Amino acid sequence: MLKTKEYLSDLAQKCITKSRLLGATDVEISIGNSISDTLNFRDRKVEHSDRSEILSLGLTTYIGKKKSNVSTSNIKNDNLDNLIERCIQCTKVSPEDNFICLPEKKDLEENPIDLKLYDETKVSHSFKKEFLKEMEEEVFKNPNIKNSNGSSFSENKSNFIFANSKGFCNGYYTSSFSIFCEALAEKNGLMERDYELSVSRFINKLESAKKIGQTAADRASKRLAAKKISSGKIPVIFEKRVAKSILSLLSSAISGSSFVRGTSFLKNSINKIIFNEKINIIDDPLVESKLGSQPFDSEGVKNSKLHVIKNGVLKELFLDSYNSNILKMKTNGRCGGNTNFYLENGPYKLKNMISDQKKAFFVTELIGRAGDITNGNYSVGASGFMIENGIISFPVNEVTIASNLKYMFENLTPADDLEFKTSINSPTILIPEMTLAGK
Repeated sequence: MLKTKEYLSDLAQKCITKSRLLGATDVEISIGNSISDTLNFRDRKVEHSDRSEILSLGLTTYIGKKKSNVSTSNIKNDNLDNLIERCIQCTKVSPEDNFICLPEKKDLEENPIDLKLYDETKVSHSFKKEFLKEMEEEVFKNPNIKNSNGSSFSENKSNFIFANSKGFCNGYYTSSFSIFCEALAEKNGLMERDYELSVSRFINKLESAKKIGQTAADRASKRLAAKKISSGKIPVIFEKRVAKSILSLLSSAISGSSFVRGTSFLKNSINKIIFNEKINIIDDPLVESKLGSQPFDSEGVKNSKLHVIKNGVLKELFLDSYNSNILKMKTNGRCGGNTNFYLENGPYKLKNMISDQKKAFFVTELIGRAGDITNGNYSVGASGFMIENGIISFPVNEVTIASNLKYMFENLTPADDLEFKTSINSPTILIPEMTLAGK
C-alpha cells in the first residue's frame, strides 16, 4: 500500500526542520513512494513477473549561494539524521554560485487542481494474465504470425510530496497502465517484427486486448518481404508514432540548460521564425488524465499552458529557476522539461497526403539516435513502406534517412491525425525532401 500524503508530508517537514537547525538557509525535499507490477508473456505463456516497491528521498540544502544534494531509500531516523548532517557538510564546502536559489514564493502553486491522474482500481494478477492471454490469442489468428516476441502488462502507482523552506508542501497520487505486444511474422523463410502499445492513467481507457493484438500482428505481417531501395532524395512521411521523435529533439533543443551552455542549434532563435507560419506547438500540463499532466513542476512552481511555437515563431523555452536566472528570464514551471507536448493538427487527411506523392518513403520505425541538437544534423536508420503513384506499394528496410532539423522544421507539413498516447505527441508529418541511403 502506498504511503499517505500525511506520512510523506510529516517526514518532509522533519527533514526541513533538522536541516535549518544545522545551518541551512533554505531546503528542498522530494519524497516519492511507488509500487510497480509487470507481468510478461511469450508464446501464450507466462514468462515472468516482477514487482517493486520503492520509497526514496532526495534532499537539497542551501547555505547562502552554496548548494548540495543527497538521496536515500533508507528513511530510518538514524540514517536520515546522518544524511542531513552529511548534506550540510557538503554544502559548506561547495563553491558559490550566484544563480542558485529557490523559486520566488509568489511563483509557487498554492492551490493545485485535481487533474485526475490516479485510478484507484485494484487490478488482479488473474485479470492481467487473462488480458495478455486474450491479446496473444488474437495475435496468432493472423496466419503469418509464427511466434510472439514478448508482451507485457505493467501497472505503476505512486505518491509523492515536494516541500521547501518557503512553506510549500504538496504532492499527488498518479497511476499508469501500459500494454505492450510484439509479434513475429514469418513467410518463405523471411521474418519481420512489429509492435503495438497502449498506455493510460486509467485501466478502462486502455485499448482492448483484441485490438492491440490484432494491430501488432497486422503491422508485423505487412512488413514481410521488405526490400532495399536505391539511394536518392525524395519526400518522407513520418507516421505519427515516430513523428513525435522530431518533437522530442525540439524539446531538448529548447531546454534552458542547452541555451545556457550554448549547445543548441536554436540558441539564437528565441522570438524568431523556425517553422512555417501555420505551425503551432503547445505544451499543456493541465489536461486532465494525460501522461504528462502536472499541477506544478518539480520545484513547486505553478504550471500553465505554453504556446511554445506560435505561428512558426519560437516563443518559449523550457525553464527552471536556475537556468532562467542565468538567462535573465522568468521560470515557466518546466523544471523537469516538457509536459504534454504536441504539434497541432494540420488540414490534410493522411490518405490525401499519401495519394499526393508520386514517390515517397513512409517511415514507420526509427532505429538508433536520430539527431544532434548542437548542429541540427539529422541521420537515423529507418524502415517503412515505399509510396508509388499515390499508393503504398511495398515494405522497405535497411534505410538511413538524413537531413537537417532546421530545414525539417521550416518545411514540415502535419496531417490531421493527432492522438494523445504519450507525453509527446504529433500527427503524421511530411518532409518534402530528405536524403535516403539505401543499396
